[in-house]
Amino acid sequence: MKNSKLAIISSPWTVTIHPLAEPELKALAHDLQARFLHIAELLESFGPHQVGLPHVRPLQQKLWEMRMTGRDGIARAVYAAIQDRRLLVLHVFVKKTPTTPRKAIETAHQRLEAAL
Repeated sequence: MKNSKLAIISSPWTVTIHPLAEPELKALAHDLQARFLHIAELLESFGPHQVGLPHVRPLQQKLWEMRMTGRDGIARAVYAAIQDRRLLVLHVFVKKTPTTPRKAIETAHQRLEAAL
């Protein structure tokens, strides 16, 4: 009973994918795609404020990253919260360095500016 009342009070979040990020996501290995879906479901169910490490972490300014790890490597999906409780995935890439590449952050910023 309490859960149904909570669902009425707080509207759900929605994860959407930028059109340029969709082929990037589809290019990932299947286990990394499955991990992405799992994290997206967590964000939609609980909201971005309730999901933290190891699933997501802040990058800079309005950007956050989903952290996907699988048998086939490590990938990241950079996203931002935008209007109407929507999380927009801006850029998806395979991670090959210890830090998030500057170019990946710049790509996400450019896509976010164009989307707003």
